[in-house]
Amino acid sequence: MAHQAETAHQTLYRKYRPATFTEVVGQEHITKILEEQVAGKKVGHAYLFAGSRGLGKTSIARIFAQALGTTPRDLYEIDAASNNSVDDIRTLTDNVYTLPYESPYKVYILDEAHMLSKGAWNAFLKTLEEPPAYVIFILATTELSKVPETVQSRCQVYEFKKPTRAMLATVVTNVAKQEGFTLEPGVAELVALLGDGSYRDTLSMLEKVLGGARAETESSKKISVEDAEHTTGAPSHQLVHSFVAALAEGNADEALSTIRKAVTGSIDMQLYLSLVLDFARSVLLVRHAPELRKEIAEEVGNDAYAEMEKLAQDKHSKFTHQTLLALLNASERIRFSPIPQLPLELAVFELMEKNVREGE
Repeated sequence: MAHQAETAHQTLYRKYRPATFTEVVGQEHITKILEEQVAGKKVGHAYLFAGSRGLGKTSIARIFAQALGTTPRDLYEIDAASNNSVDDIRTLTDNVYTLPYESPYKVYILDEAHMLSKGAWNAFLKTLEEPPAYVIFILATTELSKVPETVQSRCQVYEFKKPTRAMLATVVTNVAKQEGFTLEPGVAELVALLGDGSYRDTLSMLEKVLGGARAETESSKKISVEDAEHTTGAPSHQLVHSFVAALAEGNADEALSTIRKAVTGSIDMQLYLSLVLDFARSVLLVRHAPELRKEIAEEVGNDAYAEMEKLAQDKHSKFTHQTLLALLNASERIRFSPIPQLPLELAVFELMEKNVREGE
């Protein structure tokens, strides 16, 4: 298990990775406690950072180590997925007892800690419970349930929160601006949705969008929703709007034809349904929550908002909260369906039958 030094990378996620606690977004419930521990010199010997991918677990572990005065020579990052045997852990525990080179602490960051074998955990428990005073372990995992209770009880456990889409959209806008680009309304929200609750995945998606813009022309620094859709492979807004409008009109043929267009266009149906749900939800919010209309208009842009407002104000519209519920149910089934578009088609059939019953 060799010591790993930080290397320079050009990816946006690494370029804009937070370097201090104050730069961390969305995990204040954790960073505040860690800052207080550093200031009060009341530091634990073992920490467990849990949460889905791309939330900043490793970044915060590094920041914490740095705040404790640990230099790169005394910071060890270990991938537990590939160093998960009993022998690997015994090598680690043997090295633990050598003094730090130049820091008050030696900090060990074990990424993907849940991948350790049962034997490796058993070999690690004693050292984890009573390490030398100058050693701190920080375990990071995406699957807390797979970390043995005996290990969790020996650690301070911190669960990382998934960012809201609004938080991710703000990050996207700020990073794009620092890269010299202007995003038209709706772009940041689309990229945030595609990022699926992960800072890393969101910035990777933004990098793809910015890369596509650079490939088109160096002089163009303004990115439209159409540009972002083209670069990311996301379904066009027209496909989303046409489907929701067809449901509002009670037009089953148009709704099913739109689904077919998405399928023949090789659109990922789960992504398509996510965008449909997002648009449909906004239509109902425009209809029932006037105080949110300005905020929604700023997020999606004037053209998309005009479409939402038209659907929301149509007195003959068949689009209700029941429509949204049927789409939500379809989204729960879509990942398990052998035919990806089937749950969405079933939602259309269900809604049209409901319209017929109410019309009798």
